[in-house]
Formats: sequence, structure tokens, C-alpha cells
Amino acid sequence: MIRAGEHIFHSPREGIALNFDVVYNHVVLVLQASVLVLAALFPIVNPIGSAAVFLAMVEAIDVDLQRKLINRITVFSFFLLFVSMLCGGKILSFFGISLYSVQIGGGIIVALNGWNLLTKDGQKDKAATPNPDEVLNQAFYPYTLPITVGPGSISVAVALGAHLPTQLHVRSFVSPDILAASIIGTTVTCVLVYVCYRWARSAALLLGKSGTTVLMRLSSFISFCIGIQILTSGIRSYIESLS
Repeated sequence: MIRAGEHIFHSPREGIALNFDVVYNHVVLVLQASVLVLAALFPIVNPIGSAAVFLAMVEAIDVDLQRKLINRITVFSFFLLFVSMLCGGKILSFFGISLYSVQIGGGIIVALNGWNLLTKDGQKDKAATPNPDEVLNQAFYPYTLPITVGPGSISVAVALGAHLPTQLHVRSFVSPDILAASIIGTTVTCVLVYVCYRWARSAALLLGKSGTTVLMRLSSFISFCIGIQILTSGIRSYIESLS
């Protein structure tokens, strides 16, 4: 470093070191925010539990069609979480929709789906041969929303979108740091969803018929309880907003 009057001149080596420190700090912040996104989304998305529910819904579908369906679910899940994280709050505000309304409506759907899976007749479902086009058209609803990415996941994603600017010390939610952290965290989450869904049938073969039946019924009951929990959380938020 060289001083000339009141001006300070850095040597080329010092300038490179300063630039490296700046880049290093940005990378560390982005990685920390990515881990935060993954840690917040993984428990609520719960790809392991969702995979059991998914398997119960597609047991009559052949393997090749399941793989195509899983690919679409993974892509839809990524965009749904990513968009919810970046501008979900603004979209809800634009349409005048409150977050508790999303929780109440989504909770009802999740609970009804869990109840249908819990009480369905397995032999009757196996007799029907699903239409491939109809199955793929259902990739977004209900397989992605609300089975894979439910209202609880959307709520968490919206909250993350509000928190990330503070975490990364930026003002705009479309800054490169926020985009990078959102993409990395969401991508890892969706990769885990793909892995769990893709190998759910193999896991079911290891468990056997009885073990798979128990797991599916248990997962359906858990899905029903999650829907009730989301519904009651939305009702509680609504009551609190009135007071």
C-alpha cells in the first residue's frame, strides 16, 4: 500500500487479495443462505413421507409412466417453491389473498386426499387401468400441489423469501445472491424429492406387501393429520387477525 498525499494506492497483490476476500465472503453468505433454505424446506416438504403417499396413489401405474410423472413433479415442485420464495408474498397481496386463506384451503385438500387414501379399496383401484395422458395431466394437481409441495411448504417458502434479503444484506429480492441461494437450496430439495419418489417402489419391494400396506396406511393417516394441522393453523391465524 502506497500513500500519496491523502490518497491511498494498493499494490496489485493487495488488490487481488481484497477482491478474493469480497468474493469469498459472498460465496460463504450464499452457501449459508442455501443451507438455510434446504433446512427450512426439507422437513415440511418431507419427501420420504410424501413418497409413500405418492406410491399409494400410483400403484396401478406402470413403471415407465411413473418415471415420466416423477420428472414432471420434480420440475413443477422446483418452480412452485422458487416462485413462492421470490415473489409468493407479492402475488398473494396482488390478488388480495391472505396466507391463512392458503393454509385453510390447502389444509382441506391435503386432509381430504389423506382420508381418501386411508379408506380406499386397493383391489378396486388395481382393476382400473389409468389413461397415460390423464395421469400426466395430473402431475401438477394433485401430485405436485398439494401432495409434494403443500400449503405448509408454500408458507415456509414465502417466509424464506422475506428473510433472505436480511440474511444476505441486500435490498432487492432479485439480487444475484438471493437468486443463487434460492436456486441451490430449492434444487437440492427437489433432487431429494426425485430420489425418494424414483426409488419408492424399490423400497416397497424390500418391505414386502404387508410392510408396504402398513407404511402406506400410516403415511395416509399422517397426511390426513398434516392437513388438519395446516387447516387449524390457518384458522388460528385468521382468528388472531380479527383481534
